[in-house]
Amino acid sequence: MPIMLTVYIGSIEASTLIIIDRKVQSVAGAVGDLVARSDKEILTKDLKDYFRAASGIMTPYSSQDVRQVVTAVKVASNGTTSVLWQSKFERGTYTAVRTTALPRTYRLPDEMIAISKGQMVIAAEASYSYTPLYGIVIGQEIDLYRSNFFMTRFEDEIKLVP
Repeated sequence: MPIMLTVYIGSIEASTLIIIDRKVQSVAGAVGDLVARSDKEILTKDLKDYFRAASGIMTPYSSQDVRQVVTAVKVASNGTTSVLWQSKFERGTYTAVRTTALPRTYRLPDEMIAISKGQMVIAAEASYSYTPLYGIVIGQEIDLYRSNFFMTRFEDEIKLVP
């Protein structure tokens, strides 16, 4: 009986972890895709709405622990990258990071650089700290992280407008 109970609880925790991981992937994908569809500029208020809407994907699990980051990266024709702007959404609070506080480059996968030379890439990231339901089988928090990369739809730079 104790073995069967442990297997049962373990399967519940594992399936919950898999579901939440997929939801984190969907959050990163939804925000990045919406931003990449913008034509030349995106308003800060619209970006806040995108973050809030993507947080709803986490339902029925708490969206308070989801951290979302969108970074606009310019890829030069020689393959070097430069960060143009970045926005974050965490615990219901939106933050536009100042350009001077950003790193000068952004590490993109080689495949993404190869297809996006001379263009802009939207990097969307989502992270979540999963706390096990019972802590019997999985005894510690697990940090989940997912990222997606999107090329802009209109091949122009997208500016973040306050």
